[in-house]
Amino acid sequence: MPGLIENLRFDLPAGFILFLIALPLSLGIAIASGAPPIAGVITAVIGGVIGALISGSHVTINGAAAGLIAIVYGAVNGLGFDPATGDVDLIRGFRAALAVGVVCGIIQIGMGLLKLGKMTNIFPLNVVHGMLAGIGIIIMAKQVHLAVGVDFSGGMIATIAAIPASFANMVPSVALIGGISLGLMILWPRLGRIAQFVPAPLAVVIVAIGLSKALSVPDAFLVSVPTNIADAYLSPDWSQVATPLFWKFVVTYVFVASLESLLTAAAMDKMDPWKRRSDMNRELIGKGAANTLSSFVGGLPMIAEVVRSSANIMNGARTRWANFFHGVFLAVAVVAIPQLLNMIPLAALAGMLVFIGFRLAHPKEFIHAAKTGNEEVFYMAVTAVLVVVEDLLIGVIAGFVLALVINAVRGVRGVKAPTEITDAGEQVTLKLRGAHGFLNFLSLRGVLDDLPPGKALTLDLSEVRYIDHTVHEQLHDFEGEYARTGGSVRVIGKDRLKSLAESHVAALRATS
Repeated sequence: MPGLIENLRFDLPAGFILFLIALPLSLGIAIASGAPPIAGVITAVIGGVIGALISGSHVTINGAAAGLIAIVYGAVNGLGFDPATGDVDLIRGFRAALAVGVVCGIIQIGMGLLKLGKMTNIFPLNVVHGMLAGIGIIIMAKQVHLAVGVDFSGGMIATIAAIPASFANMVPSVALIGGISLGLMILWPRLGRIAQFVPAPLAVVIVAIGLSKALSVPDAFLVSVPTNIADAYLSPDWSQVATPLFWKFVVTYVFVASLESLLTAAAMDKMDPWKRRSDMNRELIGKGAANTLSSFVGGLPMIAEVVRSSANIMNGARTRWANFFHGVFLAVAVVAIPQLLNMIPLAALAGMLVFIGFRLAHPKEFIHAAKTGNEEVFYMAVTAVLVVVEDLLIGVIAGFVLALVINAVRGVRGVKAPTEITDAGEQVTLKLRGAHGFLNFLSLRGVLDDLPPGKALTLDLSEVRYIDHTVHEQLHDFEGEYARTGGSVRVIGKDRLKSLAESHVAALRATS
């Protein structure tokens, strides 16, 4: 309960604005995932109301996310496939995917109890960015068809190849709504004060509903949610729990949902005006509990979503109660105005998701990776391509192994970071030796976390042979973190290290 009353005037308005943003996005993400539209809203309600109360972060917003679309869609279609007929039963597949979500949530709770909240520190940053870029390409490719009124399903290569045919066979009225919706998402942030008060997704929905009425768009192209919320309930189907495919999706769910939530919480800590630090172990426990409940009652898996969390901070939220209020407003909406939700064109939601997918796979992300080094952009490109053409898990594993090999070539041979600490009262020196890469950063992160706060810290790099981009960026972030404890950080020995690219956090290698 701390912070509820004193921050109500900040958190309640922020929660309402987040509700306006989350409602159309939750519907669109569920549809893109092959799930009933209401499933996305159920996720946001539980993520807000339950997740907010037990999570370890302060200002993140929980809910269904674009980053999980490819995984859920794959699970629904894979688990719903009937080899005897060659058909896919989406309801059967979704119910089996709910069982996957329950197991995922239980595993996340266990991970939190085992204090595995530092897991984000063992992945090279640009492999993670490559995974997100690949997911963005998948979202765009699949949603383009829906945005022009064409129903298409198939593998990713076929989906991309069929885009010209879908444009040739578009439904003009539906395509007009999809195009205008995408245009609004692109142009809305440039409208100044209007954009500050009216979220882009809300503007898209209002315009799209008006257009659908004016153009007499058939009901087949509109959202369909139950007018009685009790009819939305679907229970998990445990009939495939013993199959390898079921556990493949469990592993993928756990990996991506946990990684994205922890990365978002870490990113929001940097944006938090009070610079509070999230409890990552409690964050896993909170997400696990909310995911378990959400999947039990027919919702999608959830994460701490970065776009909504950023909007939450920008709209003045101060505590986790903003997340709670956004969930309450969503719950009221699905009970009070289901008829209004059923007036939203599917093409409008598809247009929003095409925009979100493009942001995930924006060329500037690859340009940024290139500035951190040729190796880094290679990790990212390989991961992204394999996520699209093969499988998300295969793409991430390939990127990880590739980075592992390069780190080994650079001299990173073990998981324990070679360090030495000298504590002289108010003066503390942390000396790094040898080669440091993402493989041994988990060990180094533990050393950094154990340093006494508020001291004059000297970071000695005079015996370092190599530091990869991931470790360099994490060390750069740590300098800011340590300063917020009242301490100071002085780096020595860096002048003998050569930057391998133009970025200020590019990999470093000893010149002699």
